[in-house]
Amino acid sequence: MAENSSSTKINWTKVLWGSTVLTLLAIISLPTLIIFIPGMLPTGVARICDRTKQKYATLCVGGLNICGVFPFIMKLWSDNHSIAAATNTISDLFALLVMYSAASFGWLIFLAVPPVVSTFLDVLAQRRINVLRGKQQNTAEDWGPEVATEVDELDTNSTE
Repeated sequence: MAENSSSTKINWTKVLWGSTVLTLLAIISLPTLIIFIPGMLPTGVARICDRTKQKYATLCVGGLNICGVFPFIMKLWSDNHSIAAATNTISDLFALLVMYSAASFGWLIFLAVPPVVSTFLDVLAQRRINVLRGKQQNTAEDWGPEVATEVDELDTNSTE
């Protein structure tokens, strides 16, 4: 119970810095925030759902989500940096589709890649086991069968 309460403690320093940055951005660049906040909602959801310490889901979704939002922010910065242009961009269904599709691709990577890597590592480990067993057989042929003892025999001999 004590571990749970310590893991949910609020880091007020981060909250203060985040609030300060958002306030400054709202003052300096409100049109950018108008696109950025709704565009990055999937990253916020990933952050809330991701209970692990490493926050891999947040990193995968956030990285690709920012890739989907960035072209529209760049267009806003290069063409017409106004609130009207930002609201037009955020109300465009194609723009939202691009932003949220990029985030969904991040979820796909987060969900699909770890099992593939795990299977690949299992195959490599099995291959290594087969190579070591072959070397063990060669050693047993050279030195005799006493050299190639099984793990169970070693465990029973050490307990006696």
